[in-house]
Amino acid sequence: MEILPHDLQLYLEDHCDPEPAELQKINRHTYLKVLRPHMLSGHFQGRLLSMLSKMIKPRRILEIGTFTGYATICLAEGLTEDGLIHTIEIDREYEEMLNQHFKSTNVDKKVVLHFGPAAQIIVQIPEDNFDLVFIDADKKNNLLYFNTVFNKVRPGGMIIIDNVLWKGKVYGAENDTDTKTIRELNDHIAKDTRVEKLILPVRDGFMIIRKK
Repeated sequence: MEILPHDLQLYLEDHCDPEPAELQKINRHTYLKVLRPHMLSGHFQGRLLSMLSKMIKPRRILEIGTFTGYATICLAEGLTEDGLIHTIEIDREYEEMLNQHFKSTNVDKKVVLHFGPAAQIIVQIPEDNFDLVFIDADKKNNLLYFNTVFNKVRPGGMIIIDNVLWKGKVYGAENDTDTKTIRELNDHIAKDTRVEKLILPVRDGFMIIRKK
């Protein structure tokens, strides 16, 4: 899922802050126990999420797509003392693992874990002033999630969407359904005058969006 050459990716990881020990354990546990472990954010992307969160100092975060909780924990590192992160996961089989991971990293009191279809849960969450939203779930619904959360994000707040370069397919000749869906998302947001936006070539592509 890396866009950058592997040796460059290793160099970047060697020259950012080290991966915290508990996150290293979660990384290893995910690769040992879970199908499609590559969905995990990992060291470099995790440090990027942590850095952005610490810069924003959010009081309220929404994450769409929890998986094994790695990104959740990285985002929680920047929360204010009274901050909370709402995170939504479709697969309830991860519940026990997630609770263990959140407890081992001391963020369990700051995490509100929801299970079910994200589009339904987003509108049920009473928060309407999110400082930061991270979208990393089923890619076919990314535009739906963006539109659904938009009015719940404060002016100046940030929305981050993962996998927007789709292994390089979005700027290639591929025209399969998934690639077309992600192109449509990118094109839609590129034309959206309500936001500032840019794509970073981190792993599979990170779109950072700031609501005006």
